[in-house]
Amino acid sequence: MKYLIAVSLLLFSFNAFAQKPCDYSTNVSDSIGDYKSTKEYMISEKNFGDTSEYVFFSLVLTDSLPTLNVQLIQKSKGFLKANCFDKNSKLFLQLNNGKIITLLHVDEESCGTMIRDDKSFDNRLTIGNFMFLKGSLEELKSSAVSLMRIKYLTGTEDYVIKKEFMSELNNQVYEPETYFMNNLRCIQ
Repeated sequence: MKYLIAVSLLLFSFNAFAQKPCDYSTNVSDSIGDYKSTKEYMISEKNFGDTSEYVFFSLVLTDSLPTLNVQLIQKSKGFLKANCFDKNSKLFLQLNNGKIITLLHVDEESCGTMIRDDKSFDNRLTIGNFMFLKGSLEELKSSAVSLMRIKYLTGTEDYVIKKEFMSELNNQVYEPETYFMNNLRCIQ
């Protein structure tokens, strides 16, 4: 019996230490309240010719309210279509278990900020914050994501979520399929 307990504790301790530590860009508690934000994590990268598009996620906890921060970065020497967020914007996540999770955009209209860099590329940064619906966090903790659909004011766009990819931008390996499974614990 003691042997079984010792083996169980040993396996549990390996499991507990196997998780990566939470990596925060901001973690503040003061008299106004609490605010935590994980570092940005690349979920999607599309490169074609002189056009690139990157999608980054970060999880935010503001006074016990969890939200998903989405950053869309577009870069091109040609025309950049504006993907605007408004009060009707939504983010849909299709899970590997077949369920679809819906996140609602907070009521802030944004069409992004345009910046021209020193290499004559136009860069547009669009940021949106989405609220999780009741029960969705538990689903996201238990199943990987296979597809993401963002409903913008200006249209709808689908993103296939890969199990793993190496970014051409920074040569880093990302595992977007299990992003929520690995990181939701950081804001709870």
